[in-house]
Amino acid sequence: MDIVRLMVLLAFSGTVAAQPVVPKDTLPERFWEAGWPFGLGDPPPSWGGPLHVDRITLGRALFFDPLLSIDRTVACASCHQPQAGFASPQALPPGAAGKRALRNAPSLYNRSLGALHSWDGKASSLQEQVVLPISNPNEMDLPLADALGRLRADAEYVKRFTSAYGSGPTEDRLADALSAFVFRLTLADSPVDRFQAAHDRAALTVEERKGLWIYESKGRCWACHSGPNFTDEEFHNSGIGIVDNKPEPGRMAVTGDVADRGRFRTPTLRGLVQSAPYMHNGSLKSLQEVVAFYRRGANKNPSLDPRLKPLDLTDEDARNLVAFLRALSRRSRD
Repeated sequence: MDIVRLMVLLAFSGTVAAQPVVPKDTLPERFWEAGWPFGLGDPPPSWGGPLHVDRITLGRALFFDPLLSIDRTVACASCHQPQAGFASPQALPPGAAGKRALRNAPSLYNRSLGALHSWDGKASSLQEQVVLPISNPNEMDLPLADALGRLRADAEYVKRFTSAYGSGPTEDRLADALSAFVFRLTLADSPVDRFQAAHDRAALTVEERKGLWIYESKGRCWACHSGPNFTDEEFHNSGIGIVDNKPEPGRMAVTGDVADRGRFRTPTLRGLVQSAPYMHNGSLKSLQEVVAFYRRGANKNPSLDPRLKPLDLTDEDARNLVAFLRALSRRSRD
């Protein structure tokens, strides 16, 4: 089945298979040894459990391997690129066979703190989320049964799965290995954390401190971007993606509740400098555009979140808020 589908793809394109588009793995060799970062609050309960290094490293190998896409041209890392904050630098990242994902690929940093995953919350666990792109027809487009067939035919992967789990590849083990890797991707210990949690006043410039004040007061950013990960992990309608005054289904596609129309998960504000463009459709290219969007009160529509109203910000306020967001993206040691 796998070979037949691949031959169809090649015949349709009329060309030989394209070269894989997979970024380099630039993480430190033993990145998980850095531990839970300062300023991120309490780790999830499972963080302190047994550390299965062989499962993390297996998931890491799978994450960067185009073997898991139908034409072997893209991997998980093709959309969630390390140099882009494990997000996509393109509004709609490329999938297999020349297709495009239907949504922007958000950052994977700190997903260990998430309750629901995907922009619309369709996945209730990391284990569920990490395998969805493999079979998604606009992303990697490879049925999980075919993906497992490839892994079982690969002697090295069979060896690594057996070492990590006691036996060969299964769907549950594939999901567990990928999620074990993603679970350890963390980002914090920014100058903002040093300023707030360590009371280091010199950690932020005057402009960044003013931006923090805007964030916490008349900017009202905290209403949705709350907590140590700067997200409430809830779903809100800001009118992004609205067409003819009608929002996309968003969260409603999962819950069936019309009140959820146009609602998408609040992303973390950490690492924003690296993870542009922004919003679930990648329509805002810069932090300045994001601030301008909320400054004017987002996009009006019948389901707009009532918390989103025009903000009384000066141009200087807007610049300071962007300065604060940039500080939140830096690591304090940089």
